[in-house]
Amino acid sequence: MSAQQIYLDHAATTPLLPQAREAWLEGAAHWANPSSPHKLGRAARAALEDARERVKKALGWDGEVIFTSGASEALAIGLGRAKAARRVVSAVEHDAVFRAAPDARKLSMREGEVDIDALKDALALPHKAVVAVQSVNSETGTVLLPHATNLLVERVREAGGLFLADCSQSAGKMALPDADMVVLSAHKLGGPIGIGALLVKDFAMIEPSGGQERGYRAGTENLPGALGLAAALEAGGGDSWATTAEQRFDFRNTLTRHGEVLQPGVPCSHIFALAAPRLAATAMLIRMDAAGFAISAGSACSSGTLKQSRVLKGFGVAEDLARRTVRVSIGWNTTPDHLDAFAEAWAKVNA
Repeated sequence: MSAQQIYLDHAATTPLLPQAREAWLEGAAHWANPSSPHKLGRAARAALEDARERVKKALGWDGEVIFTSGASEALAIGLGRAKAARRVVSAVEHDAVFRAAPDARKLSMREGEVDIDALKDALALPHKAVVAVQSVNSETGTVLLPHATNLLVERVREAGGLFLADCSQSAGKMALPDADMVVLSAHKLGGPIGIGALLVKDFAMIEPSGGQERGYRAGTENLPGALGLAAALEAGGGDSWATTAEQRFDFRNTLTRHGEVLQPGVPCSHIFALAAPRLAATAMLIRMDAAGFAISAGSACSSGTLKQSRVLKGFGVAEDLARRTVRVSIGWNTTPDHLDAFAEAWAKVNA
């Protein structure tokens, strides 16, 4: 990345924290397989289990941790092997959720929140359900689980179901919601790519499969990745960022002078959906990229398509507005000067 390029696409992936890079390199020196019985394998296993305990402590989690290759695999395990007959998800979940649960019942949205009446109807049907809802939406920054204890979770548990919270965009930045399963991705919070985790209150909630991770995942454990994830969680958090939440919200407010910040529901401070006054999102991406700014349109997994964003449609955003909407996402190394420079460039392009 050139010295002039300012990166504002942290919801897609964020740079490695120095502590995570150092931990990853440390883990790479332990080349033995953690499942091997010899001395080197046992040393690798000890380092892996230490990383597991550090992840638990950093997140305040008292359940189990299954290391995965990322959030997509964690979702596949949590939704695919939960001991429940039905899957229920919000209409604005990440595409990985719908790949993991293609037959899931979708919950409609109302004023930026999951429609509680729709959830009630879904839970009234026969058979136990696992319900999946994002903590923070990856395209709009809407906080769907704003409190540690949430009405959605309460309703699911009252009905005897399981609740899965996709915290890919919030883990390491916000407190975890009270959920039965939690999904996280290291490269969204300053850790390495290729490692994530499924947090489970109790292994009894999911069906076992595979020879590693207590029998709940197949494949050689990624020790360097696990150490990097643990270090990123320990070093990260909003207090260590180069900007404050107040500065990020001020930045968002500045952008409304030359566009519209979409705000369905409760906003977080690090992801904004921003609509240009006239230009289509693709044109804005090209112009801002030429000006030295990296942003995106929707999630990185679907931004290459010309179709209307399914997420924005789920939030009730009009098609014309959605076609002019880009995503600006802030990370740990974004500085106030970066935000000021983007706001100035955005104003010039949309003058």
